[in-house]
Amino acid sequence: MPEISIQIGGRDFTVACQPGEEPYLHAAARMLDTEAAVILGQIGRMPVDRMLLMAGLMLADKTAALEDEVKALQDKLAAQDKTLAASEERLADRARRIAELQEAAPRTELPDRFTDGLAELAARAEAIADELEARRA
Repeated sequence: MPEISIQIGGRDFTVACQPGEEPYLHAAARMLDTEAAVILGQIGRMPVDRMLLMAGLMLADKTAALEDEVKALQDKLAAQDKTLAASEERLADRARRIAELQEAAPRTELPDRFTDGLAELAARAEAIADELEARRA
């Protein structure tokens, strides 16, 4: 098991980790050291255990705020997915109604404005379906 040296708050520590985890441990130590530097800059010298506790609490607070932000973004995305699905369903209903009307209508040539509108509607429905599928992937 590798041992690496890290520095937090101007103090050196030797820490063991699993092989391959060294870069992650160095990154975590840098984050903790950044918080410790803020604390030491405001308060000055303090016992190691208290400095580490306070730095850890500051990181935990930042993590909690990020988790709240992620949750809010997930909720927003879920709401947008729901809106998109409802829009897709409305478009599909309209396309079905148009198809039913076309079947029931006498076999006459539809004016270009109707066929162009149907083509545009079909393209929109396909684009919405593609977007919904991409979001779910």
